[in-house]
Amino acid sequence: MLFMDHVKELRNRFLRIMVITIVIMMVCTVFGIHLVTWNNYSFYFFVPTVYNNIASQVTLFLSNSLIPHGVDLIQTAPGQALYAQIYVAILISVSCTIPLIVREVFGFISPAMSFKSREKAFFIYLLPTAILFVSGMTFSFYLAIPITLTFLYEYGQTIGVLTFLNISDFINFVLQFFIAFGISFQLPLVMFILSASGLVSIQFWIKNLKYALLIIIIFGAIITPDGSGITMWFISGPMLLLYLIGIAIIRLKENNK
Repeated sequence: MLFMDHVKELRNRFLRIMVITIVIMMVCTVFGIHLVTWNNYSFYFFVPTVYNNIASQVTLFLSNSLIPHGVDLIQTAPGQALYAQIYVAILISVSCTIPLIVREVFGFISPAMSFKSREKAFFIYLLPTAILFVSGMTFSFYLAIPITLTFLYEYGQTIGVLTFLNISDFINFVLQFFIAFGISFQLPLVMFILSASGLVSIQFWIKNLKYALLIIIIFGAIITPDGSGITMWFISGPMLLLYLIGIAIIRLKENNK
C-alpha cells in the first residue's frame, strides 16, 4: 500500500471509533434501563426517556457509592446536572469503546507482522493496555476516590459545619481520577516495551529510581483535581508501586531469557 492508502485506512478506522463512541453516548443520554413488566414477566429493558436515562442512573450510582456520609450533592446553577450527565455519558462511551480501539489499532498494524508476531503483540502489548486502563479506573473507584473524599470532608464534619458538594465539581473530580489512574496504570507496560525494544536496560530503571520518584510526585501534583497537596499521594503512591512492579516484570523476563 502507498502512504496515502495507509492514511486513508487510519482515517477510516478513526472515524469508525468516533461513530461508535457517539452512538453509545447518544444511547446513554436518550435511553434508560428500567424494569418492564409484560404478561406477568419482569425484565430490564432499554426505555426511551429524557431524565432518568443511563447517564443519570450512572451519576446516581457514583454519588451513592463515592460521596461520604453527611455530604450532600447540590446544583448551584441551571444546567449543571445536565452537563454532569453529558460528561458521564462521554466516560461510558469511551470506556465501552476501549476494546474497539484496541481492535482497530491491532488491525492497522497487524498486516506488517507475521502470524506469530501478531499473536504476541496482541496478548503482550495491546490487550494489557485495555486491561490496565480498566484496572486503574476500578482501583480509583473502589479505593482512591472514596478514601480521598472521606479524608478531605472529615475535617468539615468534625467541626460541625454543613458540607455540600457541587455536582459539576464531583463529576469532574471523579473523571479526573478515572483518567489519571487509567493512564498511570500503563507505567509497567511502557517500561516493559522500552526494555523489550532494547532502548533501555533494567539497570536504567534501577539507577534512576530517585528521579522517577520525583517525576511521579510532580505528575501526581499536576493531574490531581485539587491543590491540597494531599490527594497527589493517592496517585504517586500506587505509581511508585507500579514502577517497582515494572522492574520486577523486566527482571523476570530477563531471567527467563
